[in-house]
Amino acid sequence: MSHHGVGPRASMRSVAFLTAGVLAVTSLAACSEEDPAARPLAGQDIAPAERDRIADGGSVRWAVDTVPATLNTFQADADATTSRVAGAVLPSMYRIDEKGRPERNPDYLESAEIVEREPKQVVLYKLNQQAVWSDGREIGAADFAAQWRALSGKDTAYWTARNAGYERIEKIERGDDDLEVRVTFSKPYADWRSLFSPLYPKNVMGTPDTFNDGARRKLKVTAGPFRIDKIDRKAGDVRLKRNPRWWGHQPKLSELVLRAVPRNKRAAALAAGRLDLAEIDASAARRITAAAGAKGSAGAPFAHGPGTELTPARALRSWAIANGSDEEAADEEVTAREQRSKEIAKYREEQSALRRFAVRKSLEPVYTQLALNGAEGPLSDERVRRAVARALDRDELARVVLQPLGLPAEPVGSHLALAGQAAYADSSGALGEQDTEEAQALLSDAGWERGGPLKEKKGEKEKAAKGAGSEASENSGKSDDDTYVVGEDNKPGAAYDPASGEASYGERSGDDSKPADHGTSAVLAPAPIAQLRTALLDQAAAQNEKADEEQEEQKEQEGKHKRGGAPGAYAPKGTAAPAGAVAGPLAKDGEALSLRFVLPSGPGTESLRAVGERIARMLADIGIRTEISKVSDASYFKDHIASGQYDLALYSWPASAFPATDARPIYAKPVPAADGSLNVEQNYTRVGTDQVDHLFDQAVAELDEKESRSLVRKADARIWAAAGSIPLYQRPQLVAARPNLVNAGAFGFETPVYEDMGYLKKGMRRTS
Repeated sequence: MSHHGVGPRASMRSVAFLTAGVLAVTSLAACSEEDPAARPLAGQDIAPAERDRIADGGSVRWAVDTVPATLNTFQADADATTSRVAGAVLPSMYRIDEKGRPERNPDYLESAEIVEREPKQVVLYKLNQQAVWSDGREIGAADFAAQWRALSGKDTAYWTARNAGYERIEKIERGDDDLEVRVTFSKPYADWRSLFSPLYPKNVMGTPDTFNDGARRKLKVTAGPFRIDKIDRKAGDVRLKRNPRWWGHQPKLSELVLRAVPRNKRAAALAAGRLDLAEIDASAARRITAAAGAKGSAGAPFAHGPGTELTPARALRSWAIANGSDEEAADEEVTAREQRSKEIAKYREEQSALRRFAVRKSLEPVYTQLALNGAEGPLSDERVRRAVARALDRDELARVVLQPLGLPAEPVGSHLALAGQAAYADSSGALGEQDTEEAQALLSDAGWERGGPLKEKKGEKEKAAKGAGSEASENSGKSDDDTYVVGEDNKPGAAYDPASGEASYGERSGDDSKPADHGTSAVLAPAPIAQLRTALLDQAAAQNEKADEEQEEQKEQEGKHKRGGAPGAYAPKGTAAPAGAVAGPLAKDGEALSLRFVLPSGPGTESLRAVGERIARMLADIGIRTEISKVSDASYFKDHIASGQYDLALYSWPASAFPATDARPIYAKPVPAADGSLNVEQNYTRVGTDQVDHLFDQAVAELDEKESRSLVRKADARIWAAAGSIPLYQRPQLVAARPNLVNAGAFGFETPVYEDMGYLKKGMRRTS
């Protein structure tokens, strides 16, 4: 999986190392007796409505990233669409509420509780007596037992991707009647509520063949409000229809279509009427917002979309070439202008259609982090990692992404939970706030000194010519790897403005049909066409030169504020930078302190790149040089993150309601595998400690919920102290929806209630 969220567990070759536990001790008492979880930073935005206000029938076409390769959520290639299908068609004993906490699902479960703790933990499930599979058979102990045997890890013929929790079960048996299921654990398991969600029928889990292959392309037996009607892989549709045997509230929709549409094409698909509901990126959200605000302004030029990269000087030059004496150049320019005009007309048509949608927004239960690869190089030294962390103004980084969207711009304080979840507590104090002087002191203690002698490497002179502050490209000619010097990537037409976070939607020319319609650079008198063309080209060149001069002057002014010990990004205006703050790169043993920072280059990742460039400037303030490499989305995770080919990287982790179970592989200390390599599981920073592992082991076996949460928070404090990853901000969740579609949108933490989604009756208003 890419930067959008890290997926299946993996084993990778790496180098292990220890982190001194003493560095985390001072913060372990920071967890107070009061519940520090508070409420989620942003509530869900789903246009809530009571069921009696919703019309019966209708279809919703909901965008997904892919048609799932498998319908079995326990296989390695399961993805988010697999989970969405499972949520609509299969039982789940527990679902997640709006605070990110597990709650009993009454459609399947009347009660579930620990009835014995000694000598062994026993959980008694009492099932809803109406709960049946679509073939009419009751859901019962046989289904629970089949799933346990498949996922226990004892039978290697089952190709399972995860078995957390199931391996701790000793036996499953029928209770006093068919509606009771007794689960006995061989070892205590705090996260027992995570099990059997989803629950597959025994005819899927019963044999390795049916598990491995039978549930990949179809599910013959289901037990949810919907059933799978058809999967059209060519069209990219998964079509769900009402389950006639469903015993709960009848779904308001008669049909739910999950349609695979790439994220960068969703705005066009919405405009074309192919979607009713779609998670979108910030640029698409701004288009929809702009379309809604453009009513009554038909014909006005756009400040976004095709043609808006045309400055007055470029429009002038285009007109001059199209009307020039060089026939070949003129023909090419006329063709380009015609193509641009068609693109502008299409874009205008799409904007008109996008007025029929609204943007619903919340915070996704996912956080973005800065990962520091501690396997080798400078970052294998904990002091250098801590210096990187202390250089970051996390408040500013959160503002860059969230403030322009009108969302709470608060940095994340935990690796293991998000605000609102039971295990959440801000443990960032174990590492400390942004402090330039402390960061510099840590680097000095690690032996990195300013102005130290550097060994001249092969090609170093050519690299140095590209500018101080970063190492040069090691592109190797690959089209998916764009390595560049920090501060020199000022490409025109960027979709994301990290300074303001949003586009300006005032009037601006996107029309190159005539020169200079902005009141500048106008041609005052007619002249022979050759002379006119020459004059216009000279004028355009002069305007470009002037623009370049202004841009350089602006960069110089920005540099005065952004360089030094405390630049204007996080110090009051006018604050003097510490002496010697930019007195040359840091060096040690003849090597400059330079880190390779890998970022994705694909559409929809503009905000990640903006954050990455801010981070690079913050690190430059303490003398750390960064070499930013932009790579394709396809290779970003597989070829760089998972394989350890990076020093710094930005990627996201989902928050779990069961962190003692789900977060352990992410932070586990790498251990030697049987073949001599290191098993890093999902710990792609390669930073782990025995203390953290021990705290996770304690937390997952502690049946006192309060004490288990306390242990999780202590583990988080030690993870902060190790500085292998730095949580930055909770990711925005932006969803385009038809205004009359209710109980759907930006769900936040909560599991969608599929049967309550639908369209308002005519004349009805949604719940306020």
